[in-house]
Amino acid sequence: MSDLRLRSLRAFSRTPSLRAAARKHAAVAPAVEPAELPQPRDPQKPKGHSVVDSAIYCGGRRVASPDSLAATYGALHNAPQSLAWIGLYRPDRRELASLAHEFDLHELAIEDANEAHQRPKLERYGDTLFVVLKAARYRDATEEVEFGEVHVFVGPDFVVTVRHAEAPNLAAVRRRVERDPELLSRGAEAVLYAIMDKVVDGYAPVVAGLENDIDEIETEVFRGDPKVSRRIYELSREVIEFQRATRPLVGMLEQLRGGFEKYGVDEELQRSLRDVADHVTEVVEKVDGFRELLRDILTVNATLVAQQQNEEMKSLAIASSEQNEEVKRISAWAAILFAPTLIGTVYGMNFDNIPELHWQFGYPFAIGLMALVCVGLHQIFKRRGWL
Repeated sequence: MSDLRLRSLRAFSRTPSLRAAARKHAAVAPAVEPAELPQPRDPQKPKGHSVVDSAIYCGGRRVASPDSLAATYGALHNAPQSLAWIGLYRPDRRELASLAHEFDLHELAIEDANEAHQRPKLERYGDTLFVVLKAARYRDATEEVEFGEVHVFVGPDFVVTVRHAEAPNLAAVRRRVERDPELLSRGAEAVLYAIMDKVVDGYAPVVAGLENDIDEIETEVFRGDPKVSRRIYELSREVIEFQRATRPLVGMLEQLRGGFEKYGVDEELQRSLRDVADHVTEVVEKVDGFRELLRDILTVNATLVAQQQNEEMKSLAIASSEQNEEVKRISAWAAILFAPTLIGTVYGMNFDNIPELHWQFGYPFAIGLMALVCVGLHQIFKRRGWL
């Protein structure tokens, strides 16, 4: 792309009157018959390399569907007041280098788009915006939040989207804006708005899923489920990851709003972006509440577990005390019965020379001795509380 053409396009994007005149011209231009419009292919089927879908729009309507990056560049050159939207899925370095050369994209932004796994952010390089968004999808079966990532380059006459995961489904966004030529005629910012709106709308099911899981956890905590602690930790981790994906959007939208007047953003788009900002704020507040609630639930669960353990220890102590009393009683009776057993065993031996064996009072003496020892031991154990 020549320097002269780049300067003219940037001047066109910065001058509201020229952009308005272009939209007016597009509105009064002869309508193209549906049969003349190119039929878009299935956007989910790649058509060579990483290009998922590529289109040229003029006056908010698709006028060309190039099959390659080179063809897209050529079609854009031939229509100076048009908009190119190139959708890529896991592009290689060669394709990103081609885009950087054609649209004068900053090398740091290209490096981020190539590496992926970036935090949500918004950066401006001259007339080009570089936006990273995190899409989210909730898996109820595993109670996990699945994240996708999309990188968006927004220039005066182009939008380039780079995805490294299946989510978000930008084909649905493209169909939406193509059904609304008035929105699409507002330029590249309209595409960025539609993508951000899609990503933020996808947060609502995630919030609902997390809220439902927290309600279930509260029930399990007060029911005393022993596995609930692990579930709390796992859900807390998902909430933290979701918080990292949503919280930066608040600052990003504030940056966009700060540039409305400077870059002459359409009034209707300003309202739309403010609406997206309201939704993001609501999501962030709910996620912050989820994190605090899970922290409180974890504290309550720890308290209940400690109380349960104390009750179990108390029960064990009571049982041990009762067992000790029984052992004391058994030991006391065993000692009492041991004395007569010992005496009876000695005088039960078959020896002739045992003292008092032939004594007339030997038997009464032995019985009396047994009774005396038993009564004495009984009194001793009773005074000590063993009986």
